[in-house]
Amino acid sequence: MDISVLVPLYNEEESLPELCSWIVRVMNDHHFSYEIILVDDGSKDSSWSVIEKIASSNSHIRGIKFRRNYGKSAALNQGFAATKGDVIITMDADLQDSPDEIPSLYKMIKEDRLDLVSGWKKKRHDPISKTIPSKFFNWTTRKMSGINNLHDFNCGLKAYRKEVVKSIEVYGEMHRYIPVIAKWAGFDRIEEKVVEHRARKYGITKFGLERFINGFLDLLSITFVSRFGKRPMHLFGLLGTLMFFVGFFSAAYLGINKLLSVYHGIPARMLTQRPSFYISLTCMIIGSMLFLAGFLGEMISRASHDRNQYQVDKTIN
Repeated sequence: MDISVLVPLYNEEESLPELCSWIVRVMNDHHFSYEIILVDDGSKDSSWSVIEKIASSNSHIRGIKFRRNYGKSAALNQGFAATKGDVIITMDADLQDSPDEIPSLYKMIKEDRLDLVSGWKKKRHDPISKTIPSKFFNWTTRKMSGINNLHDFNCGLKAYRKEVVKSIEVYGEMHRYIPVIAKWAGFDRIEEKVVEHRARKYGITKFGLERFINGFLDLLSITFVSRFGKRPMHLFGLLGTLMFFVGFFSAAYLGINKLLSVYHGIPARMLTQRPSFYISLTCMIIGSMLFLAGFLGEMISRASHDRNQYQVDKTIN
């Protein structure tokens, strides 16, 4: 099968018939073998009834329904597991992503031998309250992830080589960082394509400003897990050691200075009356706690069942 089109959705009953007919038309015009997987993330409207009706009239369309709303990441992860195509295209169900982009995305994956192509909505039809935070969010992600050639990490329109989606796990709200997850899994042939961003035709957006706060916290989480998930002592042990020695040498300096003052008969305050002494003790305590956290994290990591599971690309026997 050439293409799997994966569409996560939540309360999109109005847009689904138009979206599916559009995708089918594009597929037939370019003679692709395809499937369309619609993942209903616990919609409260009649989205599932619409999916059942559409699927009954087209054998290429399949549906997955969650009992409740788990979030876009869960819908994508479940959909990735169900895909069968050589190239997987993801897009939102609100008609803001154009299915006309599918052939060029497919071509970039197959002919340019890329792992992932991320859409870039260079011209957006969104209010400034969304565009300005989005620019800052994407800038921060580029700096922290090292993927400097992407301008829009959160664009729902993306194309993947099959091996990518079968090798990664998306959970929580990590759908914003799929390019980062793919890179840390060893798929570093990542490019972007300028895509059309259409104004919303039906309904309202399902995401608020809190997504930017959650997004930043998720970025810190995935950065830590990717770099130190199997070696937490390298982070906590280093920080703890530095903090402890800063406190230790500061306290030693204060103690030696006090002894010298007493020896030479110079009046000096008691150590317990100096704030710097308590700062030194606090540094040593925090350092010890960080080191202990790294030690415990290392023990948990070594006891994990997947401590020696790695992404193997090819083998020769």
